[in-house]
Amino acid sequence: MPDEPQTLTPTAGKQPRATGAADSPAPAGPARWVTRLVVVGLVLSALNLRPAITSLGALLEEVSAGLHMSGTVAGVLTSVPPLCFAVFGVAAPRLARRFGPVAVVCAGMAAILAGLVLRSLAGGTPAFLAASALALMGIALSNVLMPVLVKTYFPDRIGSMTGLYSMALAMGTSLAAAATVPVTDLLGGDWRLGLGVWAVLAAFAVLPWLPLLRSRATTGPAAGGTGGAAHADGGARGATAPTAAPRVTRSRTAWALACFFGLQATGAYITMGWMPQIFRDAGVPASTAGVLLAVTMVMGVPLAFVIPGLATRLRNQAPIVVALGLCGLGGYTGLYVAPAGGAWLWALLLGVSNCAFPLALTMIGMRSRTGAGVVRLSAFAQSTGYLISIPGPLLVGVLYQHSGGWGLPIALMAGLMVPQMIVGSLAGRDRTVEDEC
Repeated sequence: MPDEPQTLTPTAGKQPRATGAADSPAPAGPARWVTRLVVVGLVLSALNLRPAITSLGALLEEVSAGLHMSGTVAGVLTSVPPLCFAVFGVAAPRLARRFGPVAVVCAGMAAILAGLVLRSLAGGTPAFLAASALALMGIALSNVLMPVLVKTYFPDRIGSMTGLYSMALAMGTSLAAAATVPVTDLLGGDWRLGLGVWAVLAAFAVLPWLPLLRSRATTGPAAGGTGGAAHADGGARGATAPTAAPRVTRSRTAWALACFFGLQATGAYITMGWMPQIFRDAGVPASTAGVLLAVTMVMGVPLAFVIPGLATRLRNQAPIVVALGLCGLGGYTGLYVAPAGGAWLWALLLGVSNCAFPLALTMIGMRSRTGAGVVRLSAFAQSTGYLISIPGPLLVGVLYQHSGGWGLPIALMAGLMVPQMIVGSLAGRDRTVEDEC
C-alpha cells in the first residue's frame, strides 16, 4: 500500500465511480473541504483518545485517597479502560453500518465530553466508575472506527494518515500525563478540577464532525477500492460491497493480530496506570513522575508517524515487532534493577516499546483488502485484544498490594513481552484475512 502523493479528494479511490448521475465530477472545492475537515476531525479526535486515562494515572494516589479506594479497587479502576474498549468496541461495526462512521465518532467525542464532566462531579467510587465508563465508551467506538475512516478516505495513504492520527494520539497522551499535576496545583490542588479540565479539549473534538453530519455534498472513496462508498455525512447507508465481509474469526492472522493488540495494550495500560506510582514509590517526586510518564508517551509523537510509514514499505513487519519488544524488555529490566537511578532512560525505552500500538493499527489496515474487511478486522482485533488486556492492570494492583513491592509486577510486565514478539511476528506476515478465509 504505497504512500504516493496525490490529491486527497473523496474520489481518490482506485475504482471508477458508478454510472448514472454520479458520473458528473464533484466540484473540487467541496471535495477538498470535506477531506480536509476529515483530517482535522481525525487529529482532534485522536488527541482525546487517552487524556481520560493518563490524567487519572497522574492523580491515581489523590483519587484513591479522595474516594477511599484500596489498592485492589485502584487496580480495578486501571482495568476499566480495556474492559470498556472490549465491550463497546464490539458494537462499533453495527453502529457504523446503521449511522455511519462519522456520526459514531462524533457521538463518541460527545460521550468523552460528558463522561469527563460527570467524573469530576462524582461523589463516590461507583459514580466515578460509571462516568469513566461513559467517556471510555466514546473512546472505544472511536478507537475501532479511526482505521476505518483512514481506509475509507485515504486508501492510498494508510501509513501516513495512520501515522498522523497516531502522532496526535501520542501528543494528547503525553500532554495529559505531563500537565495534569501542574494544572491541578494551579487550580488549588483539587483533583476533580485537574481531571475535569480535559473536557475542554473534548468539546473541540466534537466540532469538526458536525458539518460533515449535515453535508451530503460528496461521498468518500471506496475503502480499498472495493468496499463501497461512505457518505460524508457519516453514512454508509445504502452502500453495498461487491464482496461479502470476511469472517475474520477463521483467520489465523486475525487471531495473531488480536493477541498482539491485546499484549501491547496490556503493557500500555499498565504503564499509563501504574508507572507514575512505581517512580513515586522509588522516591521520585509526584510532579517528576508525571513528567516521566509524559516522556514515555511523547516518544510516540515522532515514532508514531515514522513507524506506520516504515511498516507499509515492508512486506513483513516482524523486525519492527521484535525491535519494539526488546526495548520493552530493557525498560522493564531497568525498572526492576534501578527505578530511580535510570528513570529517564527507562521511560524512553518504554516509550519506544509502546509504539507497538500505531504498528498494530497500521497492520489492521494492511491485513485486509476491503473496507468491509477492515471494519470487521478492526473491531475483532481491538475488542478481542482489549479483552485479553483486562487482567493485566488488575493483576499488577493485586501483586503490588500483597507482595508489598514492585518486583513481581515488573517481572510480569517483562515476561509478557516475549509472547508479544511471537504473535506480533505472526501477524506481520504478508497476507490478508481474505486469503485465509
